[in-house]
Amino acid sequence: MDASSVHIVRRLGDPPRLRGSASGANCPDIFELSDGNFAVIGTEATADLDPLLPADAARADYERIVVITRDTLVRAKKDIPDT
Repeated sequence: MDASSVHIVRRLGDPPRLRGSASGANCPDIFELSDGNFAVIGTEATADLDPLLPADAARADYERIVVITRDTLVRAKKDIPDT
């Protein structure tokens, strides 16, 4: 991805402060990008979850598994496009 040609279009769901992150210590977030992809801020969990992936799942060396809270995704649902 060429970061110079992609920008964040919008946040999906509520900002972290509305989800109870007053200190900024827990700020999972989901953003829609100008190229139609999505960016996720979450807790890096590749080492813990990689061995647990189903047999039909794969992860490239440059990819990481991140965890976001259920609340983050549920609140983002209203902003996720159907197509």
